[in-house]
Amino acid sequence: MNNSPVVKEYSKDDQAQVVDLILHIQQQEYNIQITKDDQPDLFTIEDFYQTGSGNFWVALYDDKIVGTISLLDIGNHQVALRKMFVDKEYRGGKFKTSSLLLNTAIKWAREKSIKEVYLGTTPQFLAAHRFYEKNGFTGIGLKDLPENFPVLQVDKKFYKYLVD
Repeated sequence: MNNSPVVKEYSKDDQAQVVDLILHIQQQEYNIQITKDDQPDLFTIEDFYQTGSGNFWVALYDDKIVGTISLLDIGNHQVALRKMFVDKEYRGGKFKTSSLLLNTAIKWAREKSIKEVYLGTTPQFLAAHRFYEKNGFTGIGLKDLPENFPVLQVDKKFYKYLVD
C-alpha cells in the first residue's frame, strides 16, 4: 500500500465521492450553510472546469477520494483555484495531500502558460490561509481581483499566486 495519495484528473465516475467529500467538509466540519444545490458546478465538472486551461483533480487513497482541487479558466492567462478540499484524516505532513494537489495544479498552470492563479476562501479556513501563504500565495483585496474572477458569496479572503 502506497503511503501517499495519488492525484489524477477527475472523471465522471468520481462525481458522487467528490460531492460527498466537499459537502461533508463544508457542512459538518466547518458548519457552512451551503448545499449541493448552491454548487451546480459539482454536477457539471467536465463542462465547467475541464475546459480551456482549466482542470479538476482528485486525490485517491485506496480508491477513496480524499481530496480535490480545480483550476477554472477565467481568461487572460489567469485561473481561479477552486474546490480545494482534503479529508481531515489526510491533511498535514503524514500524507501531504494538499501539497500533492496544489503542486499538480501549479505544474498544470505552468504547462498551460498561466500567469496568475487567484483564489477566494472563507475566513474560518485558517489552516488553509497558512497553507496558501506558506506555498507562495499573497493576500490581496477584493478590488485587486481580475474583473472576470467569480467571487463566491462565502469568500471574504483572497489570494494571488504568480506562476513563474
